[in-house]
Amino acid sequence: MQPFIGSAAVRRGELSRRGLAREHVAIYRDVYLHRDVELTALVRARAAWLATGATLVGVSAAAVHGTKWLDGFAPAEIVRPDRHAAAGLVVHSWALGADDVCVVGGVDVTTAARTAFDIGRTRDATQAIPILDALFNSRGLKHGDVSAVADAHPGVRGVASLRAMLPNVDGGAESPQETRLRLILVAAGLPRPETQIRFPELHVRVDMGWREWKVAVEYDGVQHWADPRQRSWDIERIALLEAAGWVVVRVSADMMSRPGLIVARVRDKLRARGCPV
Repeated sequence: MQPFIGSAAVRRGELSRRGLAREHVAIYRDVYLHRDVELTALVRARAAWLATGATLVGVSAAAVHGTKWLDGFAPAEIVRPDRHAAAGLVVHSWALGADDVCVVGGVDVTTAARTAFDIGRTRDATQAIPILDALFNSRGLKHGDVSAVADAHPGVRGVASLRAMLPNVDGGAESPQETRLRLILVAAGLPRPETQIRFPELHVRVDMGWREWKVAVEYDGVQHWADPRQRSWDIERIALLEAAGWVVVRVSADMMSRPGLIVARVRDKLRARGCPV
């Protein structure tokens, strides 16, 4: 169920005022959602658009573009000249050209490239890169797409920060933790890993690694340990990779709080395979 205009639903006879108040929650003024529906970033974005009619930008536009793992409780972001913001809204007064805006699912949003540009220039790298990874993944964006927007807006605040972080964005990441793991390795001075390396002959792939030295790094979320079928497949998959001459470093969620340990293990494996690190 999608968010809706409460007064319109009552006027059409779809709900009574009592039913509206009892079974639904107001996200914004006169915009409601059934109490049983999860408030995701996408739902909040659509609610903000219904409430304001304004173009969605930033994380709200990213949500409409299919970006995963966004916080549904974070404020929605819109653009309009009036900077007044109700609770749960962040209003920007950015100038948007015709090429910066599109319609997705009936909602006015900034294009994927312009959305990435705005996210990268308004947030620090730690916050922005996981979102940009997911946006690149969902829309098949390329670095050049975002760089072209930056080239067209050279004087806009935050462009230098965006350009600095853009080389570290990789749409191959399939979760925020994979992004953070990759950034830990790169920040430690290790060669940039290739993401989502596929082995068609083995029918497997790995999160990231280095073909030259046949070293792979895998992030194992909770499902890798809690799901018996997943765990069984992981064991088989690692055996297939090792038989093909690869070595695999597995990183658990708990290990992410010990980045030094992760880097040491990966560096040791790379050195043993001849990588000059």
